[in-house]
Amino acid sequence: MRITYRHQNNKDYWTKRWTDIPVDEAMENDQVYPLKHAKLTVTGKDGKILEAGCGVGRILRYYHQNGYDIVGIDFIPEAIDKLKEIDSGLQVEVGDVTNLNFEDETFQYFLAFGLYHNLPMDKIKEGIKETYRVVKTGGRVCASFRADNIQTYITDKHTAHKAKKSGKTSTGKEFHKMNLTRSEFSKLFSEVGFEVEDILYVENMPILYKFSMFRAKNHKTFDENLGRKEGYQLSFLGNLIQKSLITLFPSQFCNINILIAQKK
Repeated sequence: MRITYRHQNNKDYWTKRWTDIPVDEAMENDQVYPLKHAKLTVTGKDGKILEAGCGVGRILRYYHQNGYDIVGIDFIPEAIDKLKEIDSGLQVEVGDVTNLNFEDETFQYFLAFGLYHNLPMDKIKEGIKETYRVVKTGGRVCASFRADNIQTYITDKHTAHKAKKSGKTSTGKEFHKMNLTRSEFSKLFSEVGFEVEDILYVENMPILYKFSMFRAKNHKTFDENLGRKEGYQLSFLGNLIQKSLITLFPSQFCNINILIAQKK
């Protein structure tokens, strides 16, 4: 377990991020994170879905547009306001995963991409207990979390270097994210009663994507909405290097892990 600190606190970071970019279009590429993994978990239209930490809507809008009964929550009001403005038919609200505003056993499916690691460890435990409470018996959870490995360590060093060059290190001890091993995250879910089915090594934004020379042709100029819609696409050379790293050292050159679990 490792804690990442940066020059601004977690809530300020996400407020700025969701304020700065437009609402997501529905994600299209189901061969990459997170849509690929959501579809491994949501196996039919047989029950209600909660996406906790829906952000600006790439997964939420995919399922809504395909006729699923999905609710989205996020702790950043600006993100929810944007989603309501773009589509008044979306079921979205400001919410806190550690204190969910839903009855026991409301949801068949619970999606949480990049959510829990934004909380300190005591709050992660509270959030997972609340997740268990609102998921139906037999329901399934898909949750991603930031891996505690070489890639995320290098990413943090790179970000800290950029912050230092821009003069932002004077307040560089604000909590940003938790980095957890697979066994640490699995244990948190098992302890509240979930049966963990699988934990996968996954690339969201490969570290090589941070350098334009390794990006696909139409991704050379960084566009976060494009990356969120299509996945963060690398060039032929970038893919060759990244696939070699993830094949040889999967636990160290993924940047997130995906947990899939069921409430028994």
